[in-house]
Parts: sequence; C-alpha cells; structure tokens
Amino acid sequence: MKEVNRSREQVKVTGTGFLSLFAIVGIAFYGLPFFYDFWVQDFGWSRAVVTSGNAFGKIIIGLFAFLAGWLVDRFGPRKMMLYGVVLGGIALMGLSITTTLSQFYFFYVVSATGYMLGGPLPNQVLISRWFTTSRGKAMGIAYLGIGFGGMLVPQIAKYFNLAFGWHHALFLLGALMMLISLPSIWFVKDQPEEPAVAPATQLPALPLSGIVRQWPFYLLVIGSMCSIGAVSGTNQNLKLFFSLDLKFTQQQSANILSLVLASSIFGRLLMGWLADRIRKKYVMMLIYAIVACSIPLLYFATNGWVIYLFAFIFGIGLGGDYMIIPLMAAELFGVKFMGRVMGIILTFDGLAEAFSPMVVGWTRDISGSYATGFASLILLGLIGTVAIAFLPTERTGQSGEVG
Repeated sequence: MKEVNRSREQVKVTGTGFLSLFAIVGIAFYGLPFFYDFWVQDFGWSRAVVTSGNAFGKIIIGLFAFLAGWLVDRFGPRKMMLYGVVLGGIALMGLSITTTLSQFYFFYVVSATGYMLGGPLPNQVLISRWFTTSRGKAMGIAYLGIGFGGMLVPQIAKYFNLAFGWHHALFLLGALMMLISLPSIWFVKDQPEEPAVAPATQLPALPLSGIVRQWPFYLLVIGSMCSIGAVSGTNQNLKLFFSLDLKFTQQQSANILSLVLASSIFGRLLMGWLADRIRKKYVMMLIYAIVACSIPLLYFATNGWVIYLFAFIFGIGLGGDYMIIPLMAAELFGVKFMGRVMGIILTFDGLAEAFSPMVVGWTRDISGSYATGFASLILLGLIGTVAIAFLPTERTGQSGEVG
C-alpha cells in the first residue's frame, strides 16, 4: 500500500513540475521575448535595452541564488514555488502597463525573483527528493512543461495581441500562468514521509564544503555556464532577428518560435530517456554539441527551409540543456545539499543567461549584423562541450547518492 501511495504522489509531483515549469518558464521566460519588438517600435528602445531587462533582473537576483537554494532546503520547495508563481504573474501584469525604463527594470527584477523561487531550482529539488532510479525520466516529463508552454505561448500571445493589443496580452498571460500552476502546487508534498531505499552502492554524502572543493564541480559550472549562455543568447534574440532583420510577419515568427519549443519537447524526452540508460556526462556532451552545431544555420536563414531545420535542431538541444544540469549534479554530488549546490551553479548560469543576450544585441546595434554575436555563441557552445568532456566518468571520492 505504501508503494501505491508513493507512486500516486510521484505522479502528482511530476504533474506539478510540468504545470509550474509550463507557467514560470514556458509562459513567463519564453513569452517575454515575443514582445521585444513591440518595445523597440513603440518606445524606441534599442535591442540592447530590451534584452537588458532580463540581464538586470538575473544579475540582481542571481547574486542571491545560493540563498534561494538554502531557502528551498530549509523550508521545502512547495512554499517557494507558490511565492515564485505569484511573483511571476505579477511581473507580467506590471510589464503590461510599463512606460519607463525604471518600471521596466523593476518588474524584470520581480520576474527574476519569481523564476528563482518557483522555476527550475525548486522543481529540481522536489523531483530529486521523490525519485531515485527513474529521476531522468521524471525530470524529462516535468521539463516537458517548458516545451509545451514555450511552444504555445507565441500562438497565445499572438492571438491576445491581435484581439486586445499587446499590453492586454501581457496582462492576460500573467493571470493565465497563475491560474494554471497554483492549484497543483498547493496540494503537492515536499518529500516522501519515508525516503526511498537507497541502492547498495550509495556512498556517504559529503558536506557542501567538500563538494565545492572538488574540481568536477567547477567543470560543471563552466560547462553549464557556456551552454546556457549560448542557448539564452540565441533564443532571446530570435524574435528580434526574425521580425526586424528578416522582416518575417508576426505569424511567421510565432510559428518558428513554436517549432523551436515543440522540438524541445522531443529533446527533453530523448535526453531524459538517454540519461537513465547511459552516463549523464555523455548525454550532456551530446546536448551541448547539438546547441553549438545548430547556431551556424542562422547564417543561412534567408533560405526558408534552413530556418526550420535550425528550429528543429536547436530545439532538441534547448530541450535537454537545462534539464541535464541537475541530473549531472545529482549523479556527481547526491541530493542532500541539492538546493544549495544548484543555487551556486544557477548563480553562475544566471549571469551567463543574463549577459549573453544583451551582448549579442549590443553587437547587432553597433555593427548592423548578428554575425559576430552568433559566432561568439558558437564558441561558447564548443567551450561548454569541452569542459564537460573532462568530467570524470566514475565518481571521485564520497560524493553522495547514486543518481
């Protein structure tokens, strides 16, 4: 009976992860770039400015990512997720009435706070607490929420924009994300009453100070930073590139962005399945290589079929990129200090995620072309792949639980 109840709760946990990531990442994070060109056209802001909101919020809040990890470990992921989703919804509603840069940056800070408290970090901890041997599959299913949310939000935003204007569209997206995710988070449990029976090969967990002294920790930080920077720098500039440079219609832009996120669904399923069957290091290298190899296709985006090929390949890499980091961390270091470990890693990843889109937008503003910016993103992806290649295939020392 206990196993039946545990399985039922695991289904609930996975569903909660799906819905919360659908809202806080799929709608809020991937939805906002859809409105970048409206801010450029209506307010006369540059590409660097409209992409700097994400950077400003991530930098300010990213400095406290370790604190967020401590809060998740101390008070449980459920409470943090509730606060995060509410703040994320308020941020979108606030951005819908923003007219000045000070307001713009303020609500991006609110959005970044919601993302930190309610996004990948607490979901990673929640799923890692409930799952052991099927952690990759569970994480992959939960992260499908990002894919479905990101796939649907351009179409929803386009519909709301045509029907009500872009200001009301943003407000409605904020309300929608809270409506979708809050009920499921309310009823989920932070962790099982009795932990799962650990594999016989489990090693005693190291203290956090021991984890951060290991060189694999820093390779994971460098690798994830580079690949996250490549993904974010590409994704945050796609709508601007399509709409303002390639002169695509809103419908064409929405369709390609939806294809990227639709492909990411396949990527999450594939990489989650692989992560349960082969060493996560090799899955991570595959994901990072896919990201690096997809970006060069943007140089040939004027050929219609090439942009759709890019969307499909890049989407696969995007789907696995964020998901594989906590799986790799759990395999290397265990889950006892998962919140704090991921808090440190996400602090650095957040900096890369913040600066990369802004730098790419800035190079476009001063040069009139995305060529240099895209080249820097390719280089980041390759550096990330090489860094992960140097991770050990066997765990070194007593690093915690088997993932």
